[in-house]
Amino acid sequence: MRAKSTLLALVAAAAFGGFAATAIRDVVQQPAGAAPPAALAVPTLAALPAAVDGQPVPSLAPMLRQVTPSVVSVHTKQRVRVSPFGNDPFFRRMFPELSQERINESLGSGVIVDAAQGYVLTNHHVIEGADDVSVTLADGRTLEAEFVGSDADTDVALMRIQADNLTAIPLARDGELQVGDFVVAVGNPFGFSQTVTSGIVSAVGRSNVPGVGFQNFIQTDASINPGNSGGALVNLRGELVGVNTASFNTRGSMAGNIGLGFAIPIGLAQNVMTQLATTGSVQRGTLGIDTQTVDARIAQGLGLDTPRGAIVTRVYGDSPAAAAGLRTGDVVTAANGQRIDSSDALRNFQGLQSLDAQVTLDVLRDGKPVKIETRLRALPRDGASFDPRLAGAMFADIPEAVRRQNARVAGVLVEKVDSGSRAQQSGLRDGDLILAANSGEFRDLAGFRDSLAGRPSDLVLRISRRGRIYDVIMR
Repeated sequence: MRAKSTLLALVAAAAFGGFAATAIRDVVQQPAGAAPPAALAVPTLAALPAAVDGQPVPSLAPMLRQVTPSVVSVHTKQRVRVSPFGNDPFFRRMFPELSQERINESLGSGVIVDAAQGYVLTNHHVIEGADDVSVTLADGRTLEAEFVGSDADTDVALMRIQADNLTAIPLARDGELQVGDFVVAVGNPFGFSQTVTSGIVSAVGRSNVPGVGFQNFIQTDASINPGNSGGALVNLRGELVGVNTASFNTRGSMAGNIGLGFAIPIGLAQNVMTQLATTGSVQRGTLGIDTQTVDARIAQGLGLDTPRGAIVTRVYGDSPAAAAGLRTGDVVTAANGQRIDSSDALRNFQGLQSLDAQVTLDVLRDGKPVKIETRLRALPRDGASFDPRLAGAMFADIPEAVRRQNARVAGVLVEKVDSGSRAQQSGLRDGDLILAANSGEFRDLAGFRDSLAGRPSDLVLRISRRGRIYDVIMR
């Protein structure tokens, strides 16, 4: 987790919520004035009528009375060491006693989705790096929260609280939300508890938000401000359709709301939550291919009318793609009926599917349409399954947010190295980024595993560690 956090720090993310609460400093003062004479007194305004022309005035209040007990405030604390020498590594090592501990606090939101188990959904970025997390319920009770697991690539996190009389929000059916549907966002922006904003669904399936991992966002013009992250996006039936995660503004959060809010659809959040509740982590399947976006030059060379799709440049051995008969030169144009315009779109599709998902690919082969039936398969991540010399190391792909920010970033992350293991004795450490190996070229974990299939007699890894490049001989 520490290694992933280090890489994620390289990314300029969208304007996410979950920031520290902001104090309001501006006080609006009304000028004093004399009271009007009694004869000219302004009549008291009448209350709004309960009905107009015999029809009840519509109100969201009845629905919100059912929803708000499920939305909680999430308070995090992180202990950090602050040195008077800033980030200077030499003086920080020479005078560690001068460093002081500081507590960073921040606020976000969460949603109770299972009252019996006490499960609370929120965003990964709300609780990332926190040492202590507490939850304040709508009735004022404050409870310590237990971290269950989180997934940085979809920005979903799961916590557990223990309390009686919890209220869980009902979940909407995935896939029923349409552009134009009315939605309501509930959360705790800027530390103001139980704030409600409303709007419509502006778009579904959004996947071009900068600085974010795998994406399939609901876009809404309901105001989503700092602190709303992890809160509920509900339909008019009071069902959870999404988890609020981000607001986008090129001028930053101080520019105010401009009607570009994003939420994680409930189907995706529920899939991630199920894995987190079961194993504490998320596994993803892969087709086992390398692809490249079809540009105008490639389209002309293949005789295609439109430069669109992902052309297969490599099929890994012992992969689902190889077993299904996918070939180098095939152009993937759709997956499970979803249009695929680029290599990134295909990668994003794979990252959003559940483990072992059935996949139907629409492929152009020699200009003719072909359908390929296959399944996504998770890769093992323990080094021993790749090569005995890597025993004791646990590997992971580079976080998708980092990859999206810089397409040239490629390699495999060393997530963990067991003490005393063969990998540690050879020189691998937690957080190393494997850039290359003498076993062959690779861009990700699937490619790295494939490159080691031939069991090279000598194995040399080129790694990046804290900004320096090393060659490590695995023995």
